Amino acid sequence: MSTTTQSLASSSTQGGLRNAAELLGRILLSSLFLASGLGKIAGYAGTAAYMASQGVPGALLPLVILTEVGGAIAIIAGWQTRIVAVLLAGFTLLAGIIFHSNFADQIQMIMFLKNVSITGAMLMLAANGAGRYSLDARSGR
Repeated sequence: MSTTTQSLASSSTQGGLRNAAELLGRILLSSLFLASGLGKIAGYAGTAAYMASQGVPGALLPLVILTEVGGAIAIIAGWQTRIVAVLLAGFTLLAGIIFHSNFADQIQMIMFLKNVSITGAMLMLAANGAGRYSLDARSGR
């Protein structure tokens, strides 16, 4: 096999791995939002009460559910990925500040850092886009 042929084969393998990793990464990153949103639907009254106990009106719960479930589906599908990723990054950081800012409690500090990490991942997704296996790629975005 010539050097050029080896280089093309290696590039093709890397491209396939990258495309698959981007898709899997979007699915894994979105799974948290999807599970959280569906959990809020199942435990609607309890979630609304918890939000109110933290100073957030329970009336915002439908918007929270729409953001989590709708955002997760959009990211998984790779639709309007950059915009949705920025919105979910802001949502996640804000949720961390509101619900996990008791840094005297180590678990709350870890939960806050989890939110910060997810925010970082969403910003990377916003910067790089959804990748080849996405609706964005099909529409040329």
